[in-house]
Amino acid sequence: MPDQCSHLDQVDASATPSAAGCEDCLRVGGRWVHLRMCRTCGHIGCCDSSPAKHASGHATGGHPIVSSYEPGEDWWWCYVDEIALSVDLPDYSHP
Repeated sequence: MPDQCSHLDQVDASATPSAAGCEDCLRVGGRWVHLRMCRTCGHIGCCDSSPAKHASGHATGGHPIVSSYEPGEDWWWCYVDEIALSVDLPDYSHP
């Protein structure tokens, strides 16, 4: 496992949340446990503890870095490098 993320160049600091919940679950009537925000495009997906794991599925499409979209949490994760990140960018709370 690398000791640093090699995908930070894919982060878009202007990305904003795409939905108030997992947009894929909302579309199909699914449910989620926790939410993640893609730091490339703002896609809101559900975590790997959720039945559909939409956030990690979205990451396989070339957007590897997510941040927690849970109130009070400020961690990021790179699915490819399997490393946690701490980055100073806007913290979005639920609408």
